[in-house]
Amino acid sequence: MYKHVLVTGGAGFIGSHTVDLLISKGYKVRILDSLQRRVHPKGKPGYIPPEAEFILGDVSSPKDLYRSLRGVDAVFHMAAYQDYMPDFGHFIHTNTESTALMFELILANRLPIKKIVFASSQAVAGDGKWNCKNHGEFWAEPRPIEQLETGQWEIRCPTCKRECKNVLMTEDICRPITTYGISKYAVELLAQTLGKKYLIPTVCLRYTYVQGPRNSIYNAYSGILRVFAMRILNNKPPILVEDGMGLRDYVNCADVARANLIVLEDPRANNEIFFVGGGKAYSAIEFARTMLKVFNSKLEPQIPGIFRVGDTRSTVSDISRLNKLGWIPKVSLEKSLAAYRDWLLTQGRIEDVSNEAMKNMIRQKVIRKVKNI
Repeated sequence: MYKHVLVTGGAGFIGSHTVDLLISKGYKVRILDSLQRRVHPKGKPGYIPPEAEFILGDVSSPKDLYRSLRGVDAVFHMAAYQDYMPDFGHFIHTNTESTALMFELILANRLPIKKIVFASSQAVAGDGKWNCKNHGEFWAEPRPIEQLETGQWEIRCPTCKRECKNVLMTEDICRPITTYGISKYAVELLAQTLGKKYLIPTVCLRYTYVQGPRNSIYNAYSGILRVFAMRILNNKPPILVEDGMGLRDYVNCADVARANLIVLEDPRANNEIFFVGGGKAYSAIEFARTMLKVFNSKLEPQIPGIFRVGDTRSTVSDISRLNKLGWIPKVSLEKSLAAYRDWLLTQGRIEDVSNEAMKNMIRQKVIRKVKNI
């Protein structure tokens, strides 16, 4: 059905694994990537296959994006900007505007694009859905700063104020609480609205916390895996925010690449949104201890009484809709962490810049201390 596929952000973490899988399945692949220095300080990575055509460019540049779209019949729009720093305009410019620009160029130049798969995020769902024993399910609002400053971490019922339990996130939940989440929600709205209007099938995939090799070690501002690895390899303990009991689900990059290919090839996915998650919840403490064990470290996680503004409490995805297309996650968290460890050992000395990043986030008031601890 499709022969020539463009992968924006194809030199990146998820994009590069998608490129590898596409090539192994016989697709002709083109990559558009800006090689952002925070992610690729050493330039074009050696894992990019020679079979893939590589274009150095920016998805927000009409010239670069048009050059990349010409001659392809399907697109994976993986390029994105994500961080915890308050680069609000950058999120919208890179993530949202590039999506609008893509449709604009396709229509203006009558490009025969048959399908576009967009990288979205669990962040679209914000704090998701919770359940109160007395008042049932509700969509959570962001926890007030005043609550977090006193070390009260749990989501509370808006009616009776008692602590509640999280419910698996489903695709109907759209309540982003960060600029990054807002930028991805806008991507979904553009994809579904413009895709249907102009008869270009789209799919939006809400990835959860993706793990595995090629997750750039150089950005200490986001990503629990790389920040913990940076510290552990320099004999420093992982530092957990809040009480370390918030829940997440983690999914391997190879499983994500398979999900990408399935929704490209299966017409049942057209114009739909799917969560792509690991199917199992882990607390931050469980993640840290599992990682320490895999890295053969005797360090212990530290919980210094800090929180990160904009964090969700517990976000675990319901992946049953994607299961119906024949996809299930196959790689365990332990195997994901081991694969990342093995890849890092091929990267030379890993410098730890996490303390400086922490200080910078404290200066920017992204990370704050609990007042009563």
